[in-house]
Amino acid sequence: MSDAGADHAGDGGQHWGEDHADPARPAHPRGRGSARPAREYRKTRGDRVGNAIFSVLARAGIGPAHLLTNRGRKTGRPRTTPVILVARNQPRWLVAPYGDVPWVLNARAAGRVTLRRGRDRHEYAIRQLLPAHAGHILQRYIRLAPAARPYFQAGKDSPVGEFTAQADRHPVFELTPMGESQR
Repeated sequence: MSDAGADHAGDGGQHWGEDHADPARPAHPRGRGSARPAREYRKTRGDRVGNAIFSVLARAGIGPAHLLTNRGRKTGRPRTTPVILVARNQPRWLVAPYGDVPWVLNARAAGRVTLRRGRDRHEYAIRQLLPAHAGHILQRYIRLAPAARPYFQAGKDSPVGEFTAQADRHPVFELTPMGESQR
């Protein structure tokens, strides 16, 4: 899950100068540089190792990761995966940087998730945000989770509108503590 390692630019390590545009890349909509192609998510051995490390750290309450647990929509068995939340005081959001992966489908079906970090464990009701409301959260997310940047076309310094345009590919869920959602 680290940002280091493979060349995510897709140019084989070559870096194009200002006067050498890569013809395989689409032009940036505002004429500044070029839009990056987003990488397709496929879970690799490195992802499994990274998830195992983040899971251990989350169980110990170290670092930004939380453990998300929800029931499998087909098996009913509990499934756990490490996630990174976007929080601004009380509002918290859960971002799916890799799209409709299994935990996203399970969370949508259940309408709730359990998050654990260290000894703290809380249940939340989830509500998926409309793309128009998700852009600024996605922008904050890629600053918190640099390993997810290759899966976004927008860069960390891109305007919110570029993230809003991609929000249908990266679902964002608002988290409401279960006690509050039942009021």
